[in-house]
Amino acid sequence: MKRRNRLLLFALVFTLAFSTTAFAAVKPLELIGKAAISVDIDTNEIIYTKNIDNKMYPASITKLITALILAENKKSTDNLTYTKTAKEQPAFSYNLNVHPVAIGDTMSADNVMDGLLLYSGNDIAYMIADNVGGNSADFAKMMNAKAAALGMKGSHFITPNGLDDINDQHFTTPYDLTILGRAAYKNEWVKKSMAKKTSSIKSAKGPSAIVANRNKLLGVDGNIGGKTGYTLKAGRCLISVYERNGRHILGVVMNSENDAKDTKVFEDMQNLIDFSYASKKEVLHQKNTAVKTISVHYKVIPFIGPERTVNIPLESKEDVTFYNNDIKPQTIIKADSINAWKLNKETSVGTLEFKQRDAQKSYKLYPTISKSTLIKDNIIIYTIVTILLVVVLGLIVLLISSIGKRKNRHSRRMDFKRR
Repeated sequence: MKRRNRLLLFALVFTLAFSTTAFAAVKPLELIGKAAISVDIDTNEIIYTKNIDNKMYPASITKLITALILAENKKSTDNLTYTKTAKEQPAFSYNLNVHPVAIGDTMSADNVMDGLLLYSGNDIAYMIADNVGGNSADFAKMMNAKAAALGMKGSHFITPNGLDDINDQHFTTPYDLTILGRAAYKNEWVKKSMAKKTSSIKSAKGPSAIVANRNKLLGVDGNIGGKTGYTLKAGRCLISVYERNGRHILGVVMNSENDAKDTKVFEDMQNLIDFSYASKKEVLHQKNTAVKTISVHYKVIPFIGPERTVNIPLESKEDVTFYNNDIKPQTIIKADSINAWKLNKETSVGTLEFKQRDAQKSYKLYPTISKSTLIKDNIIIYTIVTILLVVVLGLIVLLISSIGKRKNRHSRRMDFKRR
């Protein structure tokens, strides 16, 4: 009895321990940021979502689109002129917080890019706007045109540096920032600049200065680039790109806490990325199981008839998988012009088109029956037809034989008469 009680107690403890572990493994991600998203850059699959289509303020993450426009309109060896509107920009600016720059002084585009993305100079952003767009208003038109070309449907930009205190019309969405982040990552110049921890920059008439990247996660656990941002309205924002074991994931955290030590947004990002790399896909349609059954008309005897209908279950030879989040996956099944008499379990007769926002994949669909199924389904008809054919052939043989015999008798009579 005691032994039995000990076994029951052990089983109970084991079950509770296992259940607790299992429950912890599926515990939902908790972030301070009011919105967040993670995306697999290589496949465009969205892994995690939290208010990803909400209108948000991007603060200095705006400078990524400014950087893209610079990279597309200037060479790294070009020189840009420091302008009056750049000089007027508040901290954090290169002019106020690093070294004074005179209006009319110049700086190489390569140094400008680093001053924009590493130090996040508010004046550097306006320097780019004036040199590339002519002025900040026309540059904003370029920003919005670029956003539209990228497919950022929920964004509108007014300033090149993201300062938003005087208006509510400078906004984006977390989802749109993943589009921008992917575009920035694919631009070699922008990507190279984001990956620098420090850079030595200078204006033509000024001394060299070392500027450090504000992305505290750079180089940690696979972080290979990103951009920080902060305003009172936007809160702490961060976009980061990671590479682990050859897999690239982009994360966005918006409106996180602006704590005194400036750590919360980075903790949010670390948790988001760890969660994303550990996430497993769910099966939407299991392989070798019917995803749809279609009806096809065919003639029992090809080209003759009668006509019948066969139900053909279609299946994929691989699991159709997705990350379970707020974005509902869409599937479209295409299976047209199927010839029932050409059915083969190893020959695809259609596709399942899977889509979840920008993630798309096509799966081949195969029939679970072959033309031999049609023969089995109509064996009685074929048996009857075969019997009828045998009877008809027999009658034809008898008829031919009868005709032959008549001819022979006729020939013998004619031979007899001649004698």
